[in-house]
Amino acid sequence: MELRHIRYFLTLAQELHFGKAAQKLCITQPPLSRQIKEMEMELGVQLFLRSNKRVVLTVAGEHFKKEASSILAQLELLKQQTNQIYHSFAGEIKISHTGSIDKRQLGLLIQRIDESYPFLNAKLFELSSDRQIQLLTDRKMDLGIIRAPASSPLLHSLKLYDDGFALMYPTTFNLPVDMSLLSQEAFIAFDMDNAQFYHRHVTAYCAQLGFTPTVRHECNNMASIIEFVHLGLGISVVPQSLQEQCRNLNINFLNLADITLKTDVMLAYSKNSKHPAMDELCNLILQIFKG
Repeated sequence: MELRHIRYFLTLAQELHFGKAAQKLCITQPPLSRQIKEMEMELGVQLFLRSNKRVVLTVAGEHFKKEASSILAQLELLKQQTNQIYHSFAGEIKISHTGSIDKRQLGLLIQRIDESYPFLNAKLFELSSDRQIQLLTDRKMDLGIIRAPASSPLLHSLKLYDDGFALMYPTTFNLPVDMSLLSQEAFIAFDMDNAQFYHRHVTAYCAQLGFTPTVRHECNNMASIIEFVHLGLGISVVPQSLQEQCRNLNINFLNLADITLKTDVMLAYSKNSKHPAMDELCNLILQIFKG
């Protein structure tokens, strides 16, 4: 029995009409009838009940249809996997991202990569935008989700969405009417040496709110900033996209519509990248993250 016999059988099992099935298979009806009879003789069972008016599957035919469909589906998967391996959609892909990226979207990205490219191992790295730009330029990272600007002529960058800022403070903290009094509060900042562009945006946002931050703690990742505010150790200014992640924490946010300071969240990669899956992965990231 050959694969074409199985395909002939499944087409007839779907159409339940020899003429329509033959037309769909681009053959004439007699060869189709002959192939089905040969299958039945080889299996030693009757797959179809035929009459002048109708064609129906026997119980044995229903079972064969179920198993044959599964075999063809596995074969298609095998063909896809083999093609991916041949075209080098295997190995690993290093993806960096800022700590303020929506973790649900990040999780969806990894899930989609696993589904579409089962032999491609995606490795995630949470890094500041400055550090990402350096590693992407040196081609030690394949893809990066960064905050603009991507200040390297060696990088391609595509806008995903723009993100505003918000004041983040503990739920136990009472916001003053006079925002200049926030200068007296402990401020939790991102490490300025590792995120200079981000630090400038935060400083500018504080200035528009009307206070100068008194930095008490510096952190090198966003998770630590969130935890410090959650514990009541101070206030901070963070991207608005973080709010969903902090829903169940002891944290409040102040969003002011009249402050329009925003940053662009970008997808960046080296212009000299040779990774064979780059185009497909860029399109996938754009689908998931682009606002």
